[in-house]
This record gives sequence, structure tokens and C-alpha cells, in this order.
Amino acid sequence: MAKPLSILFVSSEVYPFAKTGGLADVSYSLPLALRELGHDIRVMMPKYGSISERKNRIHEINRLRDFAVMVGDVESIATVKSSAITTSRSKVQAYITTNSNYFEAKKGFYSDPLTGVEYADNDERFIFFNRTVLQTCILLGWFPDIIHCNDWQTGLVPALARTEYATEFKAAKIIYTIHNFGNQGSFPDTSLAKTRFPASAMGNITHNERLNFMKAGIAYSDRITTVSPTYCAEILKNKQSSNGLNDVLRARGDKMLGILDGVDLLTWNPKIDPFISKNYDKTSVQDKIYSKEALLHRFGLPMRSNTPLIGMISRLNEQKGVKLILEAAEQLFAENLQFVLLGEGDPELETGLREITERYPDKAAIKIGFDDELAHLIEAGADMFMMPSLYEPCGLNQQYSLVYGTVPIVRSTGGLADTVREFNPQNAEGNGFVFQNFDSAEMVAAVQRALDIYARQDVWEMVVQNGMSEDLSWSRSAKQYSELYRNLMKVG
Repeated sequence: MAKPLSILFVSSEVYPFAKTGGLADVSYSLPLALRELGHDIRVMMPKYGSISERKNRIHEINRLRDFAVMVGDVESIATVKSSAITTSRSKVQAYITTNSNYFEAKKGFYSDPLTGVEYADNDERFIFFNRTVLQTCILLGWFPDIIHCNDWQTGLVPALARTEYATEFKAAKIIYTIHNFGNQGSFPDTSLAKTRFPASAMGNITHNERLNFMKAGIAYSDRITTVSPTYCAEILKNKQSSNGLNDVLRARGDKMLGILDGVDLLTWNPKIDPFISKNYDKTSVQDKIYSKEALLHRFGLPMRSNTPLIGMISRLNEQKGVKLILEAAEQLFAENLQFVLLGEGDPELETGLREITERYPDKAAIKIGFDDELAHLIEAGADMFMMPSLYEPCGLNQQYSLVYGTVPIVRSTGGLADTVREFNPQNAEGNGFVFQNFDSAEMVAAVQRALDIYARQDVWEMVVQNGMSEDLSWSRSAKQYSELYRNLMKVG
């Protein structure tokens, strides 16, 4: 049996302590799955003011109390506390960085929750956190084999480990995972002095004469990963996809790869889901009907036999392709279908969707906002799930849909292309319906193909079973990361 590796997993969000999106879920599920493979893995994150120490069983560690961390010429004090993330099968230690000014005094993670305005000192907050990560290892006398960093908020960790702390971490291999290029941690040139980096490093940590956390992570890591193979290929080929860092990525293209995120099957699993009307698996998928009835009732739509229900759970923005739904409303709702959507975002898109529900009151309904229980019911109760995304680094809902026997209709991009394959009735292969271009007519055509198969229930059952037979677990992804780590340890 291979020797377990020591791994430090660094993230700005880890469920259940702090969550704004998928990053927190990954930072919870992947470390637990790696622990189940036998690795000594620990996670590290900041303690924001909204995190309850009592609820999360956070406690002090004597040797990690009140140590100095330099941000520019200013000395700030860090105390790193301890907790754990757990499941019935596994437990991972969590180190949580505290500071009265940078974190404890602020309820939001990156912005004021009341105004939505980003904190003016986010550069200092995350310079502080990044420095604290490595200083914590030194104080513990624990030098991990692998340091796995995530998104812009941790981008200076690789740079620090290869410059200021190069001696201490010379044996460590560093992975940097990009979850979203939308925010790169870009700050004015006045932030550069706060990093305390030497002049020789400036070319690797600046982009367009600004401090860029993400560029630093890319430049100084041994491997760069993205959250799906297709997204990795897209950002290397397409300048728009990489938001200006295309040349930086191409320079390191041989060090990049995509590993698809997995599904937390303890949370998203129709066999044990507490939020659906009746539990089921692929041997009892006909019991989806109970959740469908409940879902239609929740949205005030009539139950109609032989009418498929399309679900959608989404932020309402340009990325998610909602505008294609609006453009194609007349063609879509001329078909025999019903449609429910849960989400919030752009007020114009919200207005457009409300207009659709007014025009087609028996066919379409929406709920503005987010409701976790309702999200589970949509995944279980819908017959099909719509994701017409402009781009999608990984996507989780299409994977949840496959697990729940809800057939996805997606645009072929990023993680959607990696998980959903067009169903072929000739050989009964494939698990969904796919369109190529970001075009409303192509989307409607994909919906129509799905409706045609739905009308043939014996064939539809094949699509459903294909999806429910997929291995989308985090254990699959964890094995790929474990292999990446071990291959890196062999190099050098």
C-alpha cells in the first residue's frame, strides 16, 4: 500500500463554516474523500465574523496564539484556532485564522452583507491570510507534502512558498485550482508594497500593472487545475474565457489539467434525501412521480399526465443562458411541457421570467430567491433539467440531475460537455440532450428531441437509467487528485 501523503488544503470558504457557492462544497467534500483514501489532509480558512465558534466547535491551540504577521510594514496579530469537518465515515482537521480587524469585525466574507460593497481592505485581508497559512505550518513544525490552494484568495501562498519561505517549503509540491476566472483578486499597484515581495517577483504577481493574486498562483504552482477537462481546454484556447490571463496560462499549458468536481452523495442522493416526497433509486425511479406532484403543487401548476416538467435552478445572469429562455419563450411554450425555475439575480431577467409566467400561467412558474429544500425537490420532481449556459467551469446541477434520474438539457461547454452526452436512440447510449452553439433555436431543437423521446416512455427509461448509472462521486475525483499528488512527488 502506498504511503499516505500529508496535504494542506487552503480555501477562503469551507462548508459548513462559510459558504457562498460551490467552492465551499468542494473544500468540504474533496478533503473528506481524500481522507478516506488514507491521506493526512487538513484544511485552512479565515474565520469571518459571521462564523459561530460555539456552533462550529472552534477552539484555541496554545502554540498558535497571538503571532505576528506582516502586511507591508504593519504588524498584525493572528490566532489560528482548530475545528473539524466530519461525516459518518471521515473527519478532517480544520485550521481557522482569526484576526480582530481583518476578519472578526466583518460579518461578510468579501463584501458588506448590508450594502454589497466589497471591503476596501480585501487586499490586506488576504495577504494576511496567505502569510498566516505558511507561518502556521512553521509554528506546528508540520511541512506538508502537498499544498493545495483554491481561487484568487489563496494565490499568494504559492508565491510566498517559492520566495520568502523557499527554504522551509522546498520539498512541498503546490497545486493551484481555478474554480472561476470571474474574480482574479486584482488590486491597485499601491497594494504591491503590502505583499513584501522582492522586485524580482513583480513580473509574476502583476497583470496590467496591478497586483493579481490569481496570476501569482498560476506562476508559482507546480500544477494548475481547473474544475473540468473541457473548461481547461477552453481557457487555454479562448482569451475571453480566461479574462485576460490567456498568455499566462499558455505559458504554463503543459502544467495544466482539468479534474471534474464530484457530487456529495450524502447530501444529493434520492435514496436518502429528506427533502423529497418519497425516496427512490434506479430500481424504483417511478416514485419520482410523488415529488413531481408535490413540486407542481408548490408552484401552483396543474398536474397533467404525459406532460413533462422541465426544472431550472440558476443565478439569473448572462452566464447561465436565461436570455435564451426569454428569446425562445413562444416556441418553447407552444410545446407540451411545463417549466419551473428557482433563482435570483438580474432584475431585467427576473422581470422577463415573470412576464412568461403571466403569458403561460398553466405552463410556467418561478420562485425568486434561493431555497435549499425546494432545490432538492426540483431535482427529484422534474423530468428534465435545463442548463443553457454561455460557459460553465464545472456545473453541479447537471450532475445532481443525473443522480436523481432527471434528464439534463445542456449547452456543450465546460463541465456540461464532460458530463452530458447526447442520447442516441439507435444504440441507447447517452444520458441527456446537448446543443452546441449559444443559440435559442438550437436550444429549442434540443428540447424538442427530449420531448420526442419522452413520448416513448420505454426509450425514456433508458436515458434515465444511463444517467443514474454514472459514477459522479467525489471518490472518483479524489482518486484523480491523489494520483496527481503522487506523480508530483515523484518529480524532483
